[in-house]
Amino acid sequence: MGKFTEYIGSQFGNPRGIVGKICCIIMNVINNKMYIKTVQMISLPEKSRVLDIGYGNGYLLKLLDKSGKKYELYGIDISEDMKKKASKKNDKAFREGRLHLETGDCCALSYENEFFSAVTSINTVYFWSDISKGMSEIYRTLTQNGTFYNVVYTKEWLDKLSYTKKGFKKYDAKILEKLSREAGFSDVEVHDIVKGRSFVVVCRKK
Repeated sequence: MGKFTEYIGSQFGNPRGIVGKICCIIMNVINNKMYIKTVQMISLPEKSRVLDIGYGNGYLLKLLDKSGKKYELYGIDISEDMKKKASKKNDKAFREGRLHLETGDCCALSYENEFFSAVTSINTVYFWSDISKGMSEIYRTLTQNGTFYNVVYTKEWLDKLSYTKKGFKKYDAKILEKLSREAGFSDVEVHDIVKGRSFVVVCRKK
């Protein structure tokens, strides 16, 4: 059972194959309040560039597109399998030339400085190779007054789950707030999504 739970945990960090697709569907369900909260917080002019880190099967990008704003939707994910799945799920944005997906590491973004109006991350920070570098890269690529929405489960909640025992770097709100400020964000707020279970760190670039 230990090896199996480790395997499932690894799929959340790098979804691949049939099991990865199933895990993404599960994540869409259990993370739904996180997705909804994130979409509600983002209100930008049309054609604004939004980057989703760890886009998975493209669920959040789809919700953003259904919000009515024709954003330029960008995404970076470590999984090549998910790039195909997310492109298919967001076929309308793809056909209109507004979907731009890459495979790669958020700690080494290929985008130019001050490129995005908003960056989102739903439960991906646990898997970053270097969180300080990742935060700095996000800060670099955000425009002035751009915002990073870092959505996570609490450390206490993750500690209760069997599949998070290995491969997950868990953070509490104070640590994430500190790391955000060290990356350059001077305006940082923490908001509960489900009290005691999940929250969002809102980081604005001033």
